[in-house]
Amino acid sequence: MKQQLTQIQGRAVAETMLAGFNKHYSMYRDVTAGAKALFEECNWKGIQDLVAERIQMYDQRVRESTELLRREYAANALSDDVWAAAKKEYIALLVNHKQPELAETFFNSVSTKLLAKEYYNNQFIFVKPSTSTEYIDSDPPTFCSFYPSRQGLRGCLRDILQHFDWKVPFAHAGKDISNILRAARQHFQTEWPPEELNLHVQVLNSAFYRNKSAYIFGRIINGSTRHPFALAVVHDDEGRLIVDAALFDTRQIAVLFSFARAYFLVDMPVPSGYIHFLHEMLPMRSRGDLYTMVGLHKQGKNIWWREFTQHLEYSQDKFILAPGIKGLVMSVFTLPSFPYVFKVIKDKFGPNKDFDQQYVRQKYLLVKKHDRVGRMADTLEFSNVALPKSRCDEEFLNEMRTLAPSQFEEDEDRVVIKHVYVEYRLKPLNLFMQKAKPAEKAAAVIDYGYALKELASANIFPGDMLYKNFGMTRFGRVIFYDYDEIEYMTDCNFRKIPPAPNPEYEMSGEVWYPVNKGDVFPEEFGPFLLGEPDVRQVFLQHHRDLLTAEFWQGKKDRLMQGIYDDFYPYPQSVRFSPDEVAQGLVDDTDA
Repeated sequence: MKQQLTQIQGRAVAETMLAGFNKHYSMYRDVTAGAKALFEECNWKGIQDLVAERIQMYDQRVRESTELLRREYAANALSDDVWAAAKKEYIALLVNHKQPELAETFFNSVSTKLLAKEYYNNQFIFVKPSTSTEYIDSDPPTFCSFYPSRQGLRGCLRDILQHFDWKVPFAHAGKDISNILRAARQHFQTEWPPEELNLHVQVLNSAFYRNKSAYIFGRIINGSTRHPFALAVVHDDEGRLIVDAALFDTRQIAVLFSFARAYFLVDMPVPSGYIHFLHEMLPMRSRGDLYTMVGLHKQGKNIWWREFTQHLEYSQDKFILAPGIKGLVMSVFTLPSFPYVFKVIKDKFGPNKDFDQQYVRQKYLLVKKHDRVGRMADTLEFSNVALPKSRCDEEFLNEMRTLAPSQFEEDEDRVVIKHVYVEYRLKPLNLFMQKAKPAEKAAAVIDYGYALKELASANIFPGDMLYKNFGMTRFGRVIFYDYDEIEYMTDCNFRKIPPAPNPEYEMSGEVWYPVNKGDVFPEEFGPFLLGEPDVRQVFLQHHRDLLTAEFWQGKKDRLMQGIYDDFYPYPQSVRFSPDEVAQGLVDDTDA
């Protein structure tokens, strides 16, 4: 009798959890599917708002399910036997489910809140996947196939462009197709056109939306070879559609899924099918990264955690303080053999940091919801991360005990970090410039200036612009990663420094003009950023305007008017020239 009651209670808990997840994913799809209409309407603010709205949805549904279980089943008082039965019943419910891996993660999120146990010792969560995601049927299908043998490559491409049923017409589809074929010929050279023995093209069924662009992702199948491609579709000045670029280089396509980019909006009935397709296209991107970049960041976190715990099992190095200048707000540590840094908010901040831990968390959430335009590192946020104490360097432990005791617990065998942000590890820009060759240093200074300009266009003022707050990727791109002082450009007041009443004021070093909250004086940037003569020369040659209030105020005015600048996550050299398209300066030949 007791066993039967346990099974009944477990089944009820499992059904409630799965109902909560199903509600979440239904709402997730409804919100995501709205991106198509917003793209057609050129509603760029609406697309940004959708991305921000979607980020909050998961936690809201977890809270709802948690409260319901507490209210209906006194779930926090249920026995371990009931929870074990609930997990078993949940697995049975996922047999024919379309999103089983996401549902398992949802189960983890709810159960850890209810059981008041930490992620590292909760025996009832899905530590490993229990359900296969291979070959799940999808309606509509995950991808569609197109066959050039029936109507030639041009006809095949025309069908692909029409497949997404956009309500806005293409301005010149014939020219777009010619541009795509020309780009393919330039990339594949003597291997183009491909032999048509088994030639066909597979395209993901839903378009991917971000910023002002829609992306078509697919692969060319020719015998045993597979070649990925991506088509970027944008609006022209008259609101019609054009293909802006065709990417065939795997590295360029991979950049579209960079950790410094905003999440895509894409409608996926079976997300594992999309991830499998993308991972075959881009094997250098982990499945966790891909889940994150399509807006399923909780699943990305789950996969990251599994990879992290496995790495700990098969490595031996110790967690150490990250190299570089120590921050005033964050303590940063790393595991040298693992390509990430861990950032913990200190209990007490350095001078001139008159805010608290909650303020810092809000800034990181702002970045999570904002368009990062390829210039701000994404973060994974974790609570109660347990580390083997034997793997922790003593200097790292002492800093945690001293500077972040509220975020730190320890016993003989392990330490627990109560709240931590995880980011990809980058080379601090100040350290890079110390050892860089002159040409590398100049390139870094130039890209640093472009990073500031692109952040400004995205309504982000970095606040503290010192080089130590920026990092350098392996591809030589400057990324911002210190967020405690960022502000919206529209909340800043960019001013010129007024003339001093007399020379004595200038010589005294005292401020002779009133400074209000939000005031920024770009003329002051120079002394902090341009101390080295070689850096100053390059910076002034390329970015002198960054030292003027006119530049920053001009960016702010455009944002206040609702004007959004264009951001292209691919080289300008691969974009199809609008002049060539308008004048017909493209190759119209077939193949």
